[in-house]
Amino acid sequence: MGANFESEYLMNKFFSKKLSIISFIFIPIIFLWNPNWLGFFGAQPYWPLIWLLPWSMIYGSINGLIFGLFLGLILDSLTLDDTFTQIPGLILCGFLFGRIRIHSDILVGHFRYGLICSFGSFLCGALNFFQIFLKNFSDLNDLILIPSVKNILTEVFLTGFFAPFICSQLLRMFKFSKGKL
Repeated sequence: MGANFESEYLMNKFFSKKLSIISFIFIPIIFLWNPNWLGFFGAQPYWPLIWLLPWSMIYGSINGLIFGLFLGLILDSLTLDDTFTQIPGLILCGFLFGRIRIHSDILVGHFRYGLICSFGSFLCGALNFFQIFLKNFSDLNDLILIPSVKNILTEVFLTGFFAPFICSQLLRMFKFSKGKL
């Protein structure tokens, strides 16, 4: 009985220390799964930012920049479309998110997560839009711009809507796992 308890304790200790890294694995899964019931007008929240915000707030700008790069590399390798890269937006957001400090007022913090993620989603969507715009500048007509802007704004809304719920839980989880390190 003692050996079973000890192995269970060691397993729990391992998972509590690695919880933030384990949660990192779920970002590509959610990105590929793309659950329609969480979408609106065919757009989804920008899931990487919802994970990157609490990670960067806990671990700082440099780690946010590095994990923004990793997220961008992973997500770019998962998408077969070579028209744009997500790396610049995620690196920039990871760095900027790391400059934000945790607020002591819980209610303000929850709304702040939504606003910050909405800003990051707009920044990443605008960078992606400009990459596509520059690549296809000669073939572009004005009617293509309207759905692109609609998709960016819908993604901004959804990211800002889901961020307060998910970021607060991730922030608590990352604080717990960092405290155990």
